[in-house]
Amino acid sequence: MTTRMFPTLQAKLARFEELEAQLQDPEVLADVSKMLEIQREHGGLSKIASTVREFNTLQDDLLAAETMLAEATDDETKEIAQAEIDELKPRFEPLKTELEDMVTAGDSLTRGSLIMEIRAGTGGDEAALFARDLYEMYTRYVDLQGWKYEVMELTTSELGGLKEVVITITGSGAYHRLQFESGGHRVQRVPETETQGRVHTSAATVAVMAEASEIDVEIRDEDLRIDTMRAGGPGGQKVNKTESAVRITHIPSGLVVRIQDEKSQHKNKAKALRVLRSRLMELRESQAHAVRAEQRRTLVGSGDRSERIRTYNFPQNRLTDHRIGLTVYKLDQIMQGNLDELINPILAFDREERLKGNVAPST
Repeated sequence: MTTRMFPTLQAKLARFEELEAQLQDPEVLADVSKMLEIQREHGGLSKIASTVREFNTLQDDLLAAETMLAEATDDETKEIAQAEIDELKPRFEPLKTELEDMVTAGDSLTRGSLIMEIRAGTGGDEAALFARDLYEMYTRYVDLQGWKYEVMELTTSELGGLKEVVITITGSGAYHRLQFESGGHRVQRVPETETQGRVHTSAATVAVMAEASEIDVEIRDEDLRIDTMRAGGPGGQKVNKTESAVRITHIPSGLVVRIQDEKSQHKNKAKALRVLRSRLMELRESQAHAVRAEQRRTLVGSGDRSERIRTYNFPQNRLTDHRIGLTVYKLDQIMQGNLDELINPILAFDREERLKGNVAPST
């Protein structure tokens, strides 16, 4: 029997096949909630499963051809076997490299959806305007990638900026590509409110969390305190006459989530639970993987919201990523959503560090 390479990915293939079988189970199909959870996990593993299957088949075919060549006693058989090897070998190394990338990426590739929170930091109105610009930058990138996003919560400032916005982003590879956007983003520019032409510095923070499912994080009803209230509109205007806004407090952790974006209290509660579940998973993982976090702090950063990761200098059209010392003079293009020039180098850096063993695999 062929010894299989990449045991962690083989385990994911086995899980994928297990989920495939469950999706044929009448009991699962009758439970819509369970079926949707299984479908989401199944979808997240599909890319890895198909690639591992292709690699396994290629490895088996290559071994069979090499055995055939070694045991051949006539020229015609040897020629057929060698032709088979010549056809298969060029596909082997690229596919092996692709699987190596999947191993070093850890579970980030299987997590398609994420929750992103953008908050204005120091700088008053200008910080809120910059938070709005970051929101527009990321949603443009989402559109360019063909992903989907949904606004969970949005609080505006009087000048049209954003005090806070929470969005979910769904799409193949979305979490993998955006996982290192967490941290402090600093802007240097002449604000719209500045009459003297002076450059001001302000900041916003970004947090990226893999969206947790009910399987990932179980929340007990007795651990929650749920309050309802009237929702205020943009800038404090347009007060809702019904108590549709929902605030959920997770008593054991002290985490609080408030959602008022929908007119329906039920929908706001469902959104709040999605955000809470992801924050709880982020909290759990940060505690459970303190060693990994310490390693990453010296590499691509801790992912802490307070850690400054980038500076956006508008007068010089310059963006600097402080974690890897990357500077590009294309800030105008980046703000239009062309983020690959920032994202690709940091993913490449993280991959190299993982291959060296400097960063523990994510779980």
